[in-house]
Amino acid sequence: MGLTALCPGTFDPVTNGHLDVIGRAAELFGTVIVAVVENPSKTPLFTIEERVGLLEEAVREHRNVRVGSFRGLLVDHARAQGASVIVKGLRAVSDYEYEIQMAQMNQRIGRLDTLFMATSPKWSFLSSSLVREVASYGGDVEGLVPDHVRKRLLDRLAEG
Repeated sequence: MGLTALCPGTFDPVTNGHLDVIGRAAELFGTVIVAVVENPSKTPLFTIEERVGLLEEAVREHRNVRVGSFRGLLVDHARAQGASVIVKGLRAVSDYEYEIQMAQMNQRIGRLDTLFMATSPKWSFLSSSLVREVASYGGDVEGLVPDHVRKRLLDRLAEG
């Protein structure tokens, strides 16, 4: 059966960089739970339900990956899901500075370890905020996000 890993994130929208990390985690762990964070202090482009739906379509080829959402402490959600480790992708040293603090806090309050996975160099520049910004100015984001995400992103930006 194997260990269960939890991959948390905002995923607004999910990018090919996220999917690279999720796919590699799916090869290492028996179950991977992708946990979309509902953060009331942020105003995302997509609703929590939309982000979950976009992710479900994007990961459907991975039989051992499931998607859900949560609000509150990550360690509480991980415990409720039976996850024994958190998996986080790192693009650069700047990501590490923030993520190491979160990992240490999660270890302190929930005795839950974090595995840092370096993103593929192919995606090391990529972030959801960059994709949103490029798309909002009419730039081409093809190949940076799955096609169904790109279509939904362009539709959403045209609405606003």
